[in-house]
Amino acid sequence: MSSPSHYDVAIIGAGMSGLAAGIRLAHFGRRVCILERHSKLGGLNSFYRLDGRKFDVGLHAMTNFVPEGVRGTPLGKLLRQLRIERGEFALCPQKQSRVVFGSTGKTELRFTNDFSVLEAEIAAKFPAQIDGFRRLADLVRSYGDRVFDVPQVSARQVVREYFSDPLLEDMMFCPLMYYGSARERDMDLSQFVIMFRALFLEGFARPLEGVRLVIRVLLEKYQAAGGECRMRCGVARIVEREGRAAALVLDGGAEITADHVISSIGAAETLALCDPMVGGGLAVASAPSGMGILPMSAALGQRHGQDARATIGRRLSFVESIRVLKHQPGELGWGSDTIVFFNDSDRFDYARPAQQVDLRSGVICLPNNFDFGGAELPEGWLRVTCLADYDQWIGLPEERYRADKLRWLDESTRSARRFLPEISDATLAAETIATDLFTPRTITRFTGHLEGAVYGAPGKTPDGRTHLKNLYLCGTDQGLLGIVGAMLSGISMANQHILQPEIRGA
Repeated sequence: MSSPSHYDVAIIGAGMSGLAAGIRLAHFGRRVCILERHSKLGGLNSFYRLDGRKFDVGLHAMTNFVPEGVRGTPLGKLLRQLRIERGEFALCPQKQSRVVFGSTGKTELRFTNDFSVLEAEIAAKFPAQIDGFRRLADLVRSYGDRVFDVPQVSARQVVREYFSDPLLEDMMFCPLMYYGSARERDMDLSQFVIMFRALFLEGFARPLEGVRLVIRVLLEKYQAAGGECRMRCGVARIVEREGRAAALVLDGGAEITADHVISSIGAAETLALCDPMVGGGLAVASAPSGMGILPMSAALGQRHGQDARATIGRRLSFVESIRVLKHQPGELGWGSDTIVFFNDSDRFDYARPAQQVDLRSGVICLPNNFDFGGAELPEGWLRVTCLADYDQWIGLPEERYRADKLRWLDESTRSARRFLPEISDATLAAETIATDLFTPRTITRFTGHLEGAVYGAPGKTPDGRTHLKNLYLCGTDQGLLGIVGAMLSGISMANQHILQPEIRGA
C-alpha cells in the first residue's frame, strides 16, 4: 500500500454541519477532506430521485429566518462566517403556520415570522397566560448567543414557572419538540431556548428550489476554497494511538491521516468507529446492522459528567409520507398554511410509540405555501410527519415492509387531513400523481444514524470533545439544531478546536 494521504483536517460526513466546517477551515488555508459514504450530500437534509422526480428529505423549512438588515442573529452569523451572500440562499418566508390541538382542532395558535402574531393569539385565547408568555420570551432573548450557558435543567419545569395552563404548555412544546428534541416528553432548557428562538422569535423560510439549492451553494463555496470531497467513501474505522485519532481506515481498506478529525455523523456512531475500549474502559458491544451501540454513548456521558442513562435514552424516529398533487394546494383550499403542528389528545405525548406509528400528533408541511414572490412549484406537495418506533420497522420481511409503508402512507394522510380544510377522498385520490413514505429503516439505511434517530442522542456534548484529543463532534449531538444550527455547529467546532486563536477578530 502506498503512503496514506495526510490532511490538516478530515471531516466524516457531508451533512450540513460537515460542509460548513469544511468551508470555514478551507477559508483559513487548511487542507481539508470530507468523507461521505453515500452518493448524495446533505445527510438528513438531502434529496433523492424517484421515477424522474426529485424529493426533498428533511427540509420542511429553514428556521432562524429574519428579514434583511436584522443584526445579531444566527442566520447573519452563518452567512458572514461562510462568506455567503444572503441572496445566494434565495430564502422565501412562510405565509403562516399553526399549532392545532383537540380532536376537532378546536384550539389553535397561528404564528408567522412576525412574533407579534403569536403574541396576539395567546393574548386572545389564553389571556391569563399572556404576561407569563412575554416574560418567557424575554428569558429566551436574554441568553443571546450564550445558549450553552443555560443551566442543564428540564425545560418543562422552567416553563411551568411562567404558564399555569397545561394546554398552552403543550402547544408551545409541540412545534419545538417535533423540530428538534431528542428527548421524550421534555427538552433540556438549552434546546428549548434554541428552538423557541428559531421558530417563534425568528421564523421559517425556504428556497423555491428546496434543499438542493442550499447544498449546491455550500459545495461550491467549499470547492472554491480548495476543499476536497470524496463521495462513496465512508470511514470504516478510526485507529487510536496514544489518545489520538491516528488514522482513518476507509471502506475500501485505504488509510488517510489528519492532524484533526471532525465527525458529523453522531456521537455513538462516531465512537462505534473507534477501538472497542473507550471512555474509561467500557466495552463496546456492536449489534448487527449498527444497532444497539449504547455503551459508547454511556461512556461519552460519563466522560462529561452526565447521567449515562440520560445520554443513552430512547432514540426518536419518524415516518414521513409524501404526496405529489396535480394542482397547487391553494386550489384545493389548502393555501393558507405553511406548517401545521397537530395533536388530537388531551395531552401531547412526544415519545417513542408503542405501535409502528403514532397518529395522535404530527406535522403537516405544504412546501408550496411559502411566499415565492409570484413564482410557484410546478406540482403540489403534501408532507406528513409522525413519530414511529424503529424496532417495529427494522426487522420486517420485505413484502410486509412494503405493505406497511402503503398502510401508513394512507393512515398518516387521513390523520392529518382532520386539521386541514375538508376535501373528499375521491378528490384527493384524483389529485395524487405520486407518493412515497420514508421510515426509520430508510433513515438508518441512508444516513447510518442508529435506530433511525433524526435528532441524535438525548444527551448532547456542547464542547464537541470526545475521548480522543483530536477527534471532535459537530451536528445534532453537539447540540445546535435545525439546518442553520447544524451549519453553525460545524463553524463553531472548527473555530473553537482548530482555528483559535487565528480567527480572533476575523
